[in-house]
Amino acid sequence: MSPRQRVRGAPRRTRRRPAPVSSFAPIAAADCEILILGSMPGTASLAAIQYYAHPRNAFWPILGDIVGFAADAAYEERLRALLAARIAVWDVLRSCRRPGSLDSNIDAASEIANDFPRFFREHPRLIRVLTNGGGATVCYRRHVLAAGHGKDLLHLVLPSTSPANASWTFARKLEAWRAALLLRSA
Repeated sequence: MSPRQRVRGAPRRTRRRPAPVSSFAPIAAADCEILILGSMPGTASLAAIQYYAHPRNAFWPILGDIVGFAADAAYEERLRALLAARIAVWDVLRSCRRPGSLDSNIDAASEIANDFPRFFREHPRLIRVLTNGGGATVCYRRHVLAAGHGKDLLHLVLPSTSPANASWTFARKLEAWRAALLLRSA
């Protein structure tokens, strides 16, 4: 008997759907001007209850270089530096089903977006939205822009800071992020 054949009367094996994962509250002050969006925190971030907690994610080294803080500073110190620079951090999705950490593994049918109409109302000084990689961009376009929200904000797509985005060097990522964060409004 081949491994694919089933013994008559034996129970069928079913694939388990991954349990839903949920994102964090936004890191945002009322005066934020820039919103950085991921899709959904990865497993390392969920375990640590911190944004971008994977040790090889380039997010904190990039933002630290641009904003002016140590990438290895205490999490609360890094958050204070972002808030002082009027930068908010959040995820497009409130919850979804996804095995592992890759955006490509998100079950699109399970996606539930965060409450962007409320966020935009509560942060009237917001002028720019930066999506961290292709997965966040797809989710933002699908759940926020397609619903007519945030269309008056400048939306910039940035290379993912994830270690899975190995086709971009750190220097290239830093250059792209620096240009987007330091862009002066007209």
